[in-house]
Amino acid sequence: MSKELFLEIGAEEIPAGFLPKAMVDMQLLLKKELDGARIDYGEVRTLATPRRLVLLVRGVAERQPDAQISAMGPAAKVAYDSEGKPTRAAEGFARGQGVDISELTLVTTEKGEYISVSKRMVGRPTAELLAEILPRIIVGIPFRKSMRWGDLEVRFARPIHWIVALFDGVVVPFAFGNVKSGSISRGHRFMANLPFKVTGFDSYLEACERHFVIPDPERRKEIIRREVENVASAAGGAVLADEGLLEQVTYLVEYPTAVLGSFPSDFLKVPREVLITSMREHQRYFSLVDEKGRLLPNFITINNTLTENPDVVVKGNERVLRARLSDARFFFEEDKKVSLEQRVEALKNVMYHARLGSSYEKMERFRTLAGQLAEELRPEIKAAVSRTAFLCKADLVTGMVGEFPELQGVMGREYALASCEDAEVARGIQEHYLPVQAGGELPASDIGALVSIADKLDTICGCFSVGLIPTGTADPYALRRSALGIINIILDRGYTLSLEALITASLGLLQTKLNRDAAEVLSDILEFFRGRFVNLMAASFPSDLVEAVAIASFDDLKETAAKIEALAEFRNRPDFAQLAVTFKRVCNIVKGGVDIVVDKQLFQDRAETELFGTFLTVSQNVGQNVAARDYLAALTDIASLRASVDFFFDSVMVMSDDESLRNNRLALLTGIAGLFSNIADFAKISA
Repeated sequence: MSKELFLEIGAEEIPAGFLPKAMVDMQLLLKKELDGARIDYGEVRTLATPRRLVLLVRGVAERQPDAQISAMGPAAKVAYDSEGKPTRAAEGFARGQGVDISELTLVTTEKGEYISVSKRMVGRPTAELLAEILPRIIVGIPFRKSMRWGDLEVRFARPIHWIVALFDGVVVPFAFGNVKSGSISRGHRFMANLPFKVTGFDSYLEACERHFVIPDPERRKEIIRREVENVASAAGGAVLADEGLLEQVTYLVEYPTAVLGSFPSDFLKVPREVLITSMREHQRYFSLVDEKGRLLPNFITINNTLTENPDVVVKGNERVLRARLSDARFFFEEDKKVSLEQRVEALKNVMYHARLGSSYEKMERFRTLAGQLAEELRPEIKAAVSRTAFLCKADLVTGMVGEFPELQGVMGREYALASCEDAEVARGIQEHYLPVQAGGELPASDIGALVSIADKLDTICGCFSVGLIPTGTADPYALRRSALGIINIILDRGYTLSLEALITASLGLLQTKLNRDAAEVLSDILEFFRGRFVNLMAASFPSDLVEAVAIASFDDLKETAAKIEALAEFRNRPDFAQLAVTFKRVCNIVKGGVDIVVDKQLFQDRAETELFGTFLTVSQNVGQNVAARDYLAALTDIASLRASVDFFFDSVMVMSDDESLRNNRLALLTGIAGLFSNIADFAKISA
């Protein structure tokens, strides 16, 4: 018979950023525990508010099933002496397993004979097991930061005040620190801070509603979305879409209500990004725009309570926001008194990294690299690229960016325009930070794209040069994001360039900073890029095809991506599996290849002559198509060799005892392998 498991952890306000991950982790921990305990279960669901984490499991089995358990002990030669009598090792194993020595048996494995025991375990009641499992789940939730409170040894994100733990409506008894599990929850801290009894999940939801708590974050999110849209519409505007802010606010409240506020329209003279950032980052306010997308002097805030006098709340929020916007306006006006160019010198006093020098040194390096890229790809904009690179970090020493670091680039653009720099340069200054996140917006201009590549590559090469390499999930300098950004920009802009040559040039500018072998650093960085590229492309194409192409050629990312796309289309051929088998056979026989010229005079079979003639024709066509970057046509040409190759294998003994014949045949196959080896390694493809 299946039953319902309900767990609620009531605590001080948990940071909003902790909650979504905690919900996922609770599910994973619960499933791992129940699976390990052999307890069947059905739907698993988690909910969260700032003051509570909730876990619901339906269809939980009433008890463990009985099980036949086998355990392996020490080797027979250790378990028994020369006379066949049990040793202390055997006795200890039997004692540990709770069986008599006579119940031990011998089993034969690949490593020899071992003693073993097979015993029947009677399943325990689930309620009994849950009293052990639930405390482990609570303590196992991996918060970014946790804390102790009082003189207790237990840790959690915030101090725990109550725990509701029910199995089929009956309390699962256990303690966590000084809190004992029970059936009593509490309502909203300010509007209904009263205890209420919980008998199950459905009754819990109803009681929460009566006590001004909405436990389901998805429901809270939709309430906030609807209320914000309604309030904005009533004010004659629309909400500036911001899913990130919506997600964050959802986990800041238990009972959301929306309130409209305003600020003096004079503040609209400040760049809109400054106003939006100030409202979003400092106050968690939603911004409003008119039908043309222009910012309105209004905001919407989400309260965690119903207020008797909304005007008081509005005035309080308006007062705080005016102070914030006044500071922002002050910084903006003061920063404009010094041109962006004049600020560049101050970068010499900003340490980028102790081992890599100042921000000024970094700028000089990637400015040179950006110029080289422009010379190669877009020589007509080289001067603008150089100017953009020179100015793009200068806003780091402004008051505004000091107060709002997330506005770097944006303020550089504004101050560049205020300093009468070209609009293209100003735009490039903002774009060179893009993309700021995985899948984020990419630079829309070549100026911004080239400076972005150069800046990000200098960061990667600099860190690798001094041993600051990402390990596991640790990537404090966001090098993976930078590498993905470079790859995406190159593919988006369609740049044809050598990644190895680009990295080599960057490392050359870092020569005085290197404390590792340059060739080793180059190899590590290329492999680092290869890993990011393969992961990116595998999201859109079969992973074996991506690996096959990336191993064969990787230097030109645009070319490599085109080969992957062509191979993916080529794989749709009905005869692809047979083609792959044939080409793999060629690769396996050739292996390292034979570097000699094929001698037609050594041919002894019609299959050799036919294959060589076909190869010469196909080779010419493949060369023309590869040169034209028509890789699908090249693969189609190569596929036309299959019949001749199969006939060759059926008719000729490649590994002849005659060395000259053997090498000549291997040379012919080496030439054929060379046709597709620079497109893909067919040995990596799953037919």
